This record gives sequence, C-alpha cells and structure tokens, in this order.
Amino acid sequence: MFYLLHGDDEFGSREQLKKLRQQGDFQYNQDTYNGAEVGLKTLIITSNTLPFLSEQRLVIVEGLPKKKRGEATETPVASTNSAPATGDSSESGSKKGRRGKKSAKSTVLTRAGFEKALAEHITEMPETTVLILILEEALEAGSPLIQAAERHGKVLQSNLPKGAALENWIGKRAKAIEVKIQPEAVTLLANFIGNHLRLLANEIDKLATYVGPGGIIRIEDVRQLSAHVQEARIFDLTDALAQRNRKQALNIMHDLLADGEPPLKLISTITSQVRSLLMIKELSQKGVRSGQIAATLGMAPFIVEKAMRQVGNFNITQLEGAYRQLMATDAALKRSRLTPEMALDLLVVNFGA
Repeated sequence: MFYLLHGDDEFGSREQLKKLRQQGDFQYNQDTYNGAEVGLKTLIITSNTLPFLSEQRLVIVEGLPKKKRGEATETPVASTNSAPATGDSSESGSKKGRRGKKSAKSTVLTRAGFEKALAEHITEMPETTVLILILEEALEAGSPLIQAAERHGKVLQSNLPKGAALENWIGKRAKAIEVKIQPEAVTLLANFIGNHLRLLANEIDKLATYVGPGGIIRIEDVRQLSAHVQEARIFDLTDALAQRNRKQALNIMHDLLADGEPPLKLISTITSQVRSLLMIKELSQKGVRSGQIAATLGMAPFIVEKAMRQVGNFNITQLEGAYRQLMATDAALKRSRLTPEMALDLLVVNFGA
C-alpha cells in the first residue's frame, strides 16, 4: 500500500499521517527517512523487509531530493541489487576495480530519476509494507508517484484553505473537539491569524479548554485569550501609524483599551513590535530573507512576513525615533504624569515624526 500526502497544507498532511499511523498494526516495524538524504537502495531494502512480530511494516519518507540547477530531467538508474565486480590481484584487475568505482560514483539520481525509480519499486513491494511519502508541495498530475499512488494506494492532497473555506475549516475544527463557535469569532480568527492552520488549531484548542465541553467560543473570548489575535491587532495599529492614518490608529487603540487591554501592556507590546521592526529592517537591508530572519530572531514566519511589509514604510531614523517616543510614554505612564488615554493619544499623534 502506498500513500502520497502532498500539497502546501503541511498541517493537514501531518494530521492525515497521524490517522494512518493509528490504522495499522506496525508496532516496532516503523522507519522514517528524510527523502532529501536517504538513498534509494536503503528505501528499497527497508520496504522489502518483512515485519517482525506484527502484520505490517511502515516506511515514511519525508520529502524528496531537491532539484539541482541544470540537472537532466532523468538519469539512468543503476541496479540496486548488483554485486560489486570481482577482480584478480593483477594490475588489470585493479584498474577494472577502479573504473567500476568511478562509474558507480558518477551514477547519481536526479529528482526526476528518484521519483521514477521509487514509483517503479512500489509495484514490487510486498503486501505487508505500507509506504507513506509526505511532501510540503503539490506534485503535477503527470508525476510517476501520483500515477503509482492511484494504481497501488491513495493520493491525499491537502491545500491551504482561503476565504469561506478557511472559515468553514475553523467551524469544523471547533465541532470536532465538541464546542461551538460564534460566526463573529470565526471571522476574527480567520482575519487575524489567516490560514496558518497549526496556530489556528492551537488557538481553538485553548479556547475550547476555556469554555469547556459543549461551550460556545465567543468573540470576547478570542479577543481576551488569543495572544496571536491581539498581536495581529497591534500590527493593524502600527500599520495605521506607518501610513500616517492617525484617525484609524486612534480608533484601533481605543478599541483595544475598550476590550480591557491595560495601557502599560499595550505600550509594552507596541514597543516590542517596533524593536522587532528595527531588527528586521537592519537584517533585510543586509539581504537576509524572511525565513532566515525568522530563524535568527526566533519569531513566527507569518509575523516576520507581516513585519517585512511594514518596514518599507519607515527608515531606520524614524523607527529609532518611534522607539524613543514609546520609552518616554512608558516612563510618563509609570510616573503618573499623564492619564493613559492622553499619553497614548499623544503617542499616536507624534508617532514617527
């Protein structure tokens, strides 16, 4: 049996993988390989091995070899079962051995060659083996692996939901863990977290724990308990500030205060975000890409992507000035020299000036 899990929805594919693991009787007969590193011969040997003290063997391959620039679409596949050539101790024998080693080294599978060879092997696997290939990309319909899965297993494609499909996903996720969720709460989660499904699932699980079995997740619960939603709302605030839209920035800020956001916490969150914008601005000017920035700063990739869109509205001097303003506002609030509303209003009016 061969299962092909592919598509840009990595979370959905992992959920499918979890279900497939639970369906079979594998016990200790489970092997997981990195497809970018494992050799085809290793996969063939493992998948051809009969299970020990169980009915099935599970082999999981995560990913495929990367496509190399300028490589041929297909490469001749060396036989994986051929024994090494034997030779005598004479000079001609040693030369023959050296030529054999050179030839074997030069036979390297390309990505296309690997796919084709693996697809051919699937037709010969023992019935006791379950092979699962999981990819964070969508394969084309003509891929030999898709054809092999259609004939000898199943193709399970997971694509990231968008728009109404995303809101439907949130509703189904809540229903699956035995809670209800208000349409307004669904829209809020969809708008502020987007189709980052792993984050969404974590937030829904947390909210479900809060309301309890059979409870209803309301928009107030999302605003109060979802740190990612609150962080995204702060992004909207800094977006408005970056665009010099003071009216919108004041409306968002007053909404946050009305929802019970403590002024000092609000200042702290905005300060942390401006500090992140400064670091992201500096790294991006050095040519560092968003994925590397996320890894370097220990931030969620979608937060870095949002920030990358914002930093273009500021230069370093403006961000440094905004950061000093925030520190001064924080100090004024702690010393009770200004009311929270007045301090925050002044911050918005003078932000980035």
